[in-house]
Amino acid sequence: MSNIRITNCHVHLFHADHVPEDYPYWALKPFKNMPWLIKGLELGMTLIGQHPIADKLSRLYRFQQETQEGSQRAILDNVRHHYPSDTRFVVLPMELSAFGYGAPKVPLAVQHDELAELARDPDVGASVIPFATLDPRADPQATEVWRAVDQLRFRGVKIYPRLGFAPTDPRLMKHLYPRMEVLGLPLMTHCSRGGVQGRELSDHWADRYTEPDAYIPIMKAHPKLRICLAHFGGQRDWSAYVNPDQRSPFADEYRNNWQVRIREMICSGDYPGLWTDISYTLFHFEDYVPFLRLFLLGDEPEHERLRSRVLFGSDFYMTRQEKLSEKAVCFRLRNALGEEVFRQIAEENPARWLGEA
Repeated sequence: MSNIRITNCHVHLFHADHVPEDYPYWALKPFKNMPWLIKGLELGMTLIGQHPIADKLSRLYRFQQETQEGSQRAILDNVRHHYPSDTRFVVLPMELSAFGYGAPKVPLAVQHDELAELARDPDVGASVIPFATLDPRADPQATEVWRAVDQLRFRGVKIYPRLGFAPTDPRLMKHLYPRMEVLGLPLMTHCSRGGVQGRELSDHWADRYTEPDAYIPIMKAHPKLRICLAHFGGQRDWSAYVNPDQRSPFADEYRNNWQVRIREMICSGDYPGLWTDISYTLFHFEDYVPFLRLFLLGDEPEHERLRSRVLFGSDFYMTRQEKLSEKAVCFRLRNALGEEVFRQIAEENPARWLGEA
């Protein structure tokens, strides 16, 4: 295979100290503090023949072990051994102090400082592309973001509206996006019906804050801002697209499919700053990759347009909950798409989205 310098545009290195103890339920604390309980349940399910449940518990244990790593460096080491040594990783922190579960043990500023130190590490720093994050309810003027950018030299910003704020929140419109556009910084944002959700936030409003159309006012106000809608709409919407016969009359993903909408918005050419990534979604590989091939490999203008706006990403370490490893998905995707298209989404497109090309 040809030499491709991969940039994984979507990984996480935050760990248990960056997450409130009560999330997602206070009753799960024993399993966090004594993960061997999960292994015990797994053994019990195996002994009584409940192998699918045992398999899920095994993957939950693997995910739990990742969250218990004591440093961002340890998690980085775990993901790096799945990739070639020159691979780069866009690292996305999380701000979880204002979504209803209490404050984490380690505040965001310290999480940013740890990530900055990792990016300066002489051994692994060249592989780290740090992004800052914020919740406008916790930091109305984006003070911590601009400290991370101006002092720590962070390369972009991640937001997560499903925590409980609109992407068009006036505080973001005033204090975040205008300067990002001026500086040419990319924005990564969660765009899936799953994931972390604010404690008091209804599913309806969580979806309204997260759906692709929520970003149209931002793109109209800041046409040069490069926005990546992560997860290409998410697994629920990919599943609804692939399995239309399983339609539920109350399921919004059939009436308003985010995967379809993202393709429509990108291919229209009306939103020159719009991108998407394939993180996590493609870990259901056999179900979805034939469709991704069709979307990306055609010769029509819409195929070329979409191909130029898709980024490779994995969502490590969230993917520890899945059967396939990072290495397995990366190699399968490279084989399915071919060298040139894989090079485009894993090397060329990330360089453009990051403002390097």
